[in-house]
Amino acid sequence: MAQCHGKFKAFKNSRWLVFVCAMWIQSFAGIGYLFGSISPVIKSTMGYTQRQLAILGVAKDLGDAIGFVAGYLSEILPSWWLLVIGAVLNFLGYGLLWLIVSQKIAALPLWVLCIAIYVGTNGETFFNTAALISCVQNFPKSRGPVVGILKGYAGLSGAIITQIYAMFNAPNEASLLFMIAVGPSMVVIALMFIVRPVAGHRQVRPGDKAGFTFTYSVCLVLAAYLLGVLILEDLLDLSQILITLLAAILVVFLVLPIIIPIILTFFSEPKPLLQESLIDVQREDEGNKSENEVIFSEVEDEKASDVDSLPSSERQKRISQLQAKLLQAAADGAVRVKRRKGPHRGENFTLMQALIKADFWLIFVSLLLAAGSGLTVIDNLGQIVLSLGYTDTSIYVSMISIWNFLGRVGGGYFSEIIVRDYAYPRPVAMAVVQVIMAVGLFYYAVGFPGQIYVSTVLIGLGYGAHWAILPAAASELFGLKSFGALYNFLTMANPAGSLIFSEVIASGIYDYYAEKQATLRQQNPSSMLLKPLGDDDDLSCEGTICYSITFGILSALCIVASGLSMIVVYRTRRVYTQLYGNPNN
Repeated sequence: MAQCHGKFKAFKNSRWLVFVCAMWIQSFAGIGYLFGSISPVIKSTMGYTQRQLAILGVAKDLGDAIGFVAGYLSEILPSWWLLVIGAVLNFLGYGLLWLIVSQKIAALPLWVLCIAIYVGTNGETFFNTAALISCVQNFPKSRGPVVGILKGYAGLSGAIITQIYAMFNAPNEASLLFMIAVGPSMVVIALMFIVRPVAGHRQVRPGDKAGFTFTYSVCLVLAAYLLGVLILEDLLDLSQILITLLAAILVVFLVLPIIIPIILTFFSEPKPLLQESLIDVQREDEGNKSENEVIFSEVEDEKASDVDSLPSSERQKRISQLQAKLLQAAADGAVRVKRRKGPHRGENFTLMQALIKADFWLIFVSLLLAAGSGLTVIDNLGQIVLSLGYTDTSIYVSMISIWNFLGRVGGGYFSEIIVRDYAYPRPVAMAVVQVIMAVGLFYYAVGFPGQIYVSTVLIGLGYGAHWAILPAAASELFGLKSFGALYNFLTMANPAGSLIFSEVIASGIYDYYAEKQATLRQQNPSSMLLKPLGDDDDLSCEGTICYSITFGILSALCIVASGLSMIVVYRTRRVYTQLYGNPNN
């Protein structure tokens, strides 16, 4: 009995259990990605123009990205408090939006809907902050895969919620808003006491590598399954019984990773005495030693340029010799020691310290240009699909969610290979995915065959990969101590980019061609190319021209973003050599 009690206690405090439950929370946390599905019903019910809808989308993006409060509270409140606050915000915001759109209450001004969707989506920042901080602290040496998988499930949540929603055969599209208000809040409340830091760096087991392999396998199978379901729904008229069965199988795939903590806790051999080092704790210890050890910034100035390329043992020997010489010179008064002013790259920064660093702002602007472009496409995907003549927008919204998911999972995996095996700076991966996004955007702009499919794949992969690479890179360059505040500030680049690109560029161009086509309809109502505009019809644009110019502009911006990322790579290459060593060792 005592042994069973000990096993159960170990299971309750397992870092893998925390990770799996965080995955479940993230599966319902990416509610912002459903805007493409709910925007058509909001537009038609409220009678909004595309510009008014874009304003609502920007309010949603602001709620999704402004996480100052969540970042600050993460330093003074336990994780379960963050989750409770996020659940309440989600329920109140989207609950009010459902009441308005479903006409349960009288129609309210646009600014009220903006506040409602901001509050509801802002709950997502609390979910993300609690899940990421807990899991990164529990897996300090596997932050790339952990962040990639968690952010991947958040990106996939649009497709997951859509499929579960279809299982209920709701009578109208506004019912999806009700599910968004209730579903995520219920899941988070059920798991809020499990997702927390549990000193995971002391729980290293030989089976951890197999655990990550199994998790990646589940991720790939889940994405392939969802893609297959979407293709079936697009090609065939499925019965409600079959739709329910397919959704039930989806739930099984979501629950499947719980096998990992069960096996590691109840069916594995007693764990060896292994422990991962907490990088930020090591840095704090080094900081404490600084009172007894003289730190010379002259070492960086005086050492030869080829020192960093030497094997670690030889490199350390050369640096120690140079430090000894400088120490003797300082004692003799021949060298004036430069005192450090604030942390260096790779150490713990506060938000205010990071804000005066060029690296931080280069990452921010790069994210604004590239991620902002991707978010603009996601927010306008419903209208993009309709402009091309398709009627079911939810299928394409779910498709880009799947590729978003694979981009996040793959971005975390491949960026980890880059830093672990080659000691290259992680922002290299960000530059690569930004080029991929540029290609996808350009493909649509030119109007090549199958443009919506190819663009959805490439933009989804590239955009998703950003959110696996960014948190890991930020924690490596600026430390874990204020990770919540730093990460939530960087994510503000998302709505900033969306505000400029969606509200000013995409909506302006769309409305221009919509008005131009409306004029042509009035002048030539018998035209076979344009459907006549009825008295009750909304002002809408038809054809590739509605968004092709926008996509061309966004493609160029992604190329600029890739160049900025490469500047960060050049500036931070020494940090990654110090963190991960020389791959030639």
